[in-house]
Amino acid sequence: MIGTSPRRKEDQRLLSGGGRFVDDLTRAGLLHLGVVRSAEAHARIVKVGLDRARKAPGVVAAWSAADLDGVAPYMPTAYGGSQKGRTWSQPVLARELVRFVGEAVAVVVAESPYALADGLEAVTVDYQRLPALATAESALGSATRLHDGWSDNTAIVAKGAVGDVEAAMTGAHLVVHEKLRHPRLSAAPIETRGAFAYKEGESGALVVSSSTQSPYTLRDAVAAALKLPVESVRVVVPDVGGGFGPKGPIYPEEILVAAAAHRLGRPVKWVESRRENFATMGQDREQDHDARIGFTGDGTIVAIDATFLADVGAYPIQGDGLTANTVNHLPGPYRVAHYRNTGTSVVTTKALNAAYRAAGRPEAVFVMERLMDIGARRLGIDPAELRRRNFVRPADMPYRPGLTYKDGVAVSYDPGDFPAAFERALALLPYDQWRRRQRSQASSARRIGIGLACYAQGTGLGPYEGATVRVDPSGKVYVYIGVTGQGQGHATTLAQIAAAELGAAWEDIVVSAGDTSQHPYGMGTGGSRVAANSGPAVAQTAREVRERAARVAAEMLECAPEDVRIEQSRVHVVGMPDRAVSLGRVAHAAVKSKALKATGEPGLNACTYFYPDTVTWAFGTHAAAVQVDVETCEVRLLAYSIVHDPGRAINPTIVEGQLQGGAVQGIGAGLMEEIVYDASGQLLTGSLMDYAIPKADQLPPLPVALDEHPSTINPLGIKGVGESGAIPGAAAIANAVEDAVADLGVVVREVPITPARLFGLLAR
Repeated sequence: MIGTSPRRKEDQRLLSGGGRFVDDLTRAGLLHLGVVRSAEAHARIVKVGLDRARKAPGVVAAWSAADLDGVAPYMPTAYGGSQKGRTWSQPVLARELVRFVGEAVAVVVAESPYALADGLEAVTVDYQRLPALATAESALGSATRLHDGWSDNTAIVAKGAVGDVEAAMTGAHLVVHEKLRHPRLSAAPIETRGAFAYKEGESGALVVSSSTQSPYTLRDAVAAALKLPVESVRVVVPDVGGGFGPKGPIYPEEILVAAAAHRLGRPVKWVESRRENFATMGQDREQDHDARIGFTGDGTIVAIDATFLADVGAYPIQGDGLTANTVNHLPGPYRVAHYRNTGTSVVTTKALNAAYRAAGRPEAVFVMERLMDIGARRLGIDPAELRRRNFVRPADMPYRPGLTYKDGVAVSYDPGDFPAAFERALALLPYDQWRRRQRSQASSARRIGIGLACYAQGTGLGPYEGATVRVDPSGKVYVYIGVTGQGQGHATTLAQIAAAELGAAWEDIVVSAGDTSQHPYGMGTGGSRVAANSGPAVAQTAREVRERAARVAAEMLECAPEDVRIEQSRVHVVGMPDRAVSLGRVAHAAVKSKALKATGEPGLNACTYFYPDTVTWAFGTHAAAVQVDVETCEVRLLAYSIVHDPGRAINPTIVEGQLQGGAVQGIGAGLMEEIVYDASGQLLTGSLMDYAIPKADQLPPLPVALDEHPSTINPLGIKGVGESGAIPGAAAIANAVEDAVADLGVVVREVPITPARLFGLLAR
């Protein structure tokens, strides 16, 4: 069934109201936890007044940092890892300083949401205000240090270089030098963050549920923070209403909920408001670039030289991972012999930086694709033709750009045909027809613009994922995995792989995830890594179970193991389809079968792990056609096309859905989305009234074409797809808008291109 699109296993339950999210969880004696948050962007805490809150009706507890004896004062590092860059600590509750608006200062636990609201209002906090660091540039120039012992506010630097940029640039026919900015964004999942915890009566284990992408990291962090054995903490993740990356890190609230349940001996739940979500969930994408690109007269790229500042908020929890992504992805699918880039992560008094869908790549593509279009215009070359002249060719594969990925392995592009995929995207739009329409409307107030954006993407980052496959005597096949879903369709895709490799009927496969007691280890969902890591793990484990089943069935059917065939959960002798038993009967017999003596384990059960050597590289192109009204400054998206190389598409329908969903987020970044803080560090876009996201009636159809070139990194040939759709959208929109009004002197140097921003550009 690999490569087909059966109905999704997840949908019926969710569509019929059977979903269970964090806020649906409850137990007898439930308490509600709320967080008192900083009203200041940067301040010294003088006093936290809790007395009135503690006396309020229905309040069970009110704690500041001074009251958290037995709880680690700072967020623990998962897996015992060490920080990169300068030393810093993120407090579970701020004790002396607050570093962004919304940082947790105290908690209140109450019998009901109403009592909780009264208790939170009764808490007072006195501050001594300190200078805010509102931008990365101002933070670098400020005498104020956000973290003790730092000589400036630089957290870490990522670099990449190949060739001799200076020498190459001197020989360029044209050098384009631009300063470009990508805005700060919020993922805005439909379900805000939340956590729920209780102690199991018999075992005494602490059970924690969270709207998280990282159950094993959460388990280890809670155990470390509360000084508990890891085996005494069980994480069970319910349905999650969207993650997109910012639900990957572990947040102080999850530790606080676990600590409250552990300390009070009663179930505790916290669910944040939408305003809290905007203020405190990790944000991403804010980068300012200073970039040069050199071209020959015929449009060949000779060199790229760039630097950029990344605003990573108060706590640089991602290290150099996101800036390294930007450095490594900026050359994209083009041949660039001479390249130099330095990304500097700077701390500011804003919410921390988290890895939002595609993390570091949309920023890189925005810069590269803007440079390509500006260069094409100045050279008098069609932007599509300029890209054709610079693509990595199929004959160049495996192409090695000379950079090193963040896993320490030299970058090497997977097999692919970038030029052919690009032509498919142009045809899907269709590009030539829109160019003709553009010319026909050139003199009107409503102008047409066409924008292109291409990317090469490292996907499927390790270090590993595993799977347990167990055949039940009933005939059901249980697949336990270490990655959780937030709507991606893991249960369907991984069931297809298990069914194909084991020979079981797809309907008999049950994929289970999100319970750390069922499967011992997992790295979590993110980085376009599930199909490329868990997929091979499931396949490898299912093959092992199939081999075990063949041994047992051979004993039952009196044949050689190599003559056993398993198809649609039916086990038979090759060439003799009537000589058969069910897979369930084989599983029942396997418990006592001597045929498995050599394996050292009874039953049709196995657990294995897959470790990729490095990431696998995917390619894609998005094309957009927009209408720009130069009188009202309205921008309408008229047409859009998506082409992506997923390697081997296990479920094409799910792959297409992933690409379309990601594309909408990229389109939002291009047209409307932006997190805005004022000069004092106050969040100005703290609700969906202030932070616009695309609506269905603002979008045209989003056709998708898949250009499959199997990867050589994993045995299934899979390349990642989860983040891919979100990468090029802002760049494609920016290129399209500028294409419509370039003759009026407009150069788009930042997104989103709102009517107000476009008005400012036209008025210059």
